[in-house]
Amino acid sequence: MNNGQSSWCVPVIIRLFIERLEAILRLYQQPQDPKRPMFNFDEKSTQLLGDVRPSHPGQPGKPARADYEYKRNGTRNLFLFVEPKAGFRQVLVTRHRRKLDFAYAMRYLVDVLYPDAEIIAVVLDNLTTHHYPSLVEHFGKVEADRIMKRLRFHFTPPGAR
Repeated sequence: MNNGQSSWCVPVIIRLFIERLEAILRLYQQPQDPKRPMFNFDEKSTQLLGDVRPSHPGQPGKPARADYEYKRNGTRNLFLFVEPKAGFRQVLVTRHRRKLDFAYAMRYLVDVLYPDAEIIAVVLDNLTTHHYPSLVEHFGKVEADRIMKRLRFHFTPPGAR
């Protein structure tokens, strides 16, 4: 692939990379269990764009038309929960992607999406907000422990994309 961009691979495969890769592969091989769901979790910032001029819908023999100009209406963060074995996905929209927002997303997963699950496996990347201290900082230790009692974090291998 050479479209003016460069790409790279992990130059050295370290033990931690292999350990995390194998742990996630084992997790994906486990059968679906509603009491022990497995989620992939990630986030993405997105722009909120509006039309400057109205679009025109297509008609027979005439394509739809939309102006190239747009109005920028700010940004939002999208937290995405995907349970691939159940074919389920949920998007949680927040104003920011801070520790506080991550903490609320994990509490949402435990209390709203899966209140009856015993243990929820969460595969997530190594973002600095994706850790137990984010929950403690915003909810206190007792509430953080209550939430974490039902979560098992499985971090992606370092350098993996």
